[in-house]
Amino acid sequence: MILRYDRLAVELPKPKNPSPNDAAAIQELLGGKYGEMSTLMNYTFQSFNFRGRDRLRPFYDLTCSIAAEEYSHIEAVSYAINLLLTGQTVRGKDPVPAPLADAKDARNSYHFLSSAQAALPYDSMGNPWTGQYVHNSGNLKLDLLHNFFMECGARANKMRVYEMVSDPCARTMVGYLLVRGGLHVVAYAKALELLTGVEVSKLVPVPDLSNDAFPEAKKLQDQQKLHLKLYTFSPDDYKQAGIIWNGTHPEDGQPLEVIQGGFEGVPYPVLEEEPQLNSPGADDYDPEMFKDIAKKLGIKL
Repeated sequence: MILRYDRLAVELPKPKNPSPNDAAAIQELLGGKYGEMSTLMNYTFQSFNFRGRDRLRPFYDLTCSIAAEEYSHIEAVSYAINLLLTGQTVRGKDPVPAPLADAKDARNSYHFLSSAQAALPYDSMGNPWTGQYVHNSGNLKLDLLHNFFMECGARANKMRVYEMVSDPCARTMVGYLLVRGGLHVVAYAKALELLTGVEVSKLVPVPDLSNDAFPEAKKLQDQQKLHLKLYTFSPDDYKQAGIIWNGTHPEDGQPLEVIQGGFEGVPYPVLEEEPQLNSPGADDYDPEMFKDIAKKLGIKL
C-alpha cells in the first residue's frame, strides 16, 4: 500500500511568464521511455512480482523504497508542466473570438486540446506512455542491471532537457531529479555489487558529468545532502534497504544515510481555474452547502 501526503517533494519557483514549449520538453521526463512513469511502473511491478523476498529481502526493500519515491517525481514533473502552461491562454468567461489562439503556436497542442493546460502521460512529442516500457524479467540480476541502465538513460535525458529549458521552475525541477535520480543510479550499482561482486559503482556517474555542473542540483546536494539520503517512504517497513545503502558516496566520500519515512515536502503550488477551458467546470457548486456537514464531522474548511 502507499501512504500519500498532500505536499510536493520540491519547492518550484512560480514562472514569470508561461512557456508551453518548455512544458512540452519536460513531458519527456514524465511519459518518455526513460521518464518518471517508466521508473515508477518498472520498480512497482518488480516489487509486486518479487519472488523469494524473504531470502532476498534487502533487494526487495530497496526496490520498494525507490518505487514509492518515483510517485513523488511524477508529481513534481506534473506541477512544473502545469505552472509553465498557466497564463498561456486568455482566462475568463467573457466572449473572446479565440481565447486559445496562442495555443496554436505551442509545440504540444495536446496540452490544450486533451487537457486544461495540464500534464499528460505523454512524451515530448505527444506519444502516450506505454506499458511496453516496463521490464520485469523475474531474474533479480537482470532486473537490477536493467534498472541501473534505465536510471543512466533517464539521467542523460534530464541533462538534455535541462539544456533545452531556461525557466527557473523547469530547471529547479530537473535539478532535483538529477540529484535524486543520481542517488538511484548509485543505489542500483551498490545492489549489483552486493549481488555479483562486480564493482559497478566505478561506472558512475553515467553520463560522466557531475551534478556540480547544474547549479540547482548542486544547491540541493550542498544544502540538503539529498544525494546521500535514501528514504523508505514507510514509517516501519523496508529497513533492510540499509544493508545495501551504506558506506560512502562514490563521488564525494560522504556517508550514506537511510531515512525511515518520506520527505517533509512543501505545500502544493496553487493552480487557478481556467474557465476558458471549462476547468474545473463546476460553476453550480456552492462551497457553503458543505459547511454544516463539515462542522458535524469536525472538518475545518
